[in-house]
Amino acid sequence: MTEPRDLPDGAGAAHRPPGVPRPRAARGTRMSRTDRRRQLLDVARDLFASEGFHHVSMDDIADRAEVSKPVLYRHFPSKLDLYLAVVDAQGADLLAAVERAVAPIEAGPVVRGAGRDVVAAIVQAYLAFVQVAGESSTLLFESDVTHDAQVRTRVQHATAETTRRIAEVLAQVTGRGPADADVLAAALVATAQGAATYWLRHRPESDTGRVVDLVSDLAWRGVAGLVRPDFVYEDA
Repeated sequence: MTEPRDLPDGAGAAHRPPGVPRPRAARGTRMSRTDRRRQLLDVARDLFASEGFHHVSMDDIADRAEVSKPVLYRHFPSKLDLYLAVVDAQGADLLAAVERAVAPIEAGPVVRGAGRDVVAAIVQAYLAFVQVAGESSTLLFESDVTHDAQVRTRVQHATAETTRRIAEVLAQVTGRGPADADVLAAALVATAQGAATYWLRHRPESDTGRVVDLVSDLAWRGVAGLVRPDFVYEDA
């Protein structure tokens, strides 16, 4: 069966990374409903990330996507519905990045000494996510709409799903029970997310590989593992 299509009012684009220009299509070109939805999500994501939820209207989104408002409302009944869909998509992208990172490690038995590799893979997953998502990662990490119960629930769900997956892996590595693994995963998520957000904001001279090494050492060995050999602590 042929997928239903929307008649575009202008250019369209399939799912693309933030900041990548949408290729223009000739007027009158049909788009599938799936492609149209992806286009609208891409446009809304970029606008929400750059302008903030409260400064973007459905008119702005329709204009940027070059569609009529009826087409936009056909896919998303309200701006909040559209924002929630964007948050869900960002959460799915982050979880996919983590899955890709841990898959090679889980392919075989986790052996002693692989623990730091797991930590590094997870930190790398967060950095890879912000490298692709850019400013739109803030819609998941630093949403300006979390006062809304629905948005807060979606953001918390996305974080919980990622944390749960990481806890499963850490439980294998550490041999800890579920409760301990959950705490360790939450701490690692906070550390990895903080490092990724810092990198996005400041773009330090250190390349991402160096950032992964530093954060992985901190998370795996603790601060004590980073103290200089000649450091002397004097209790006042």
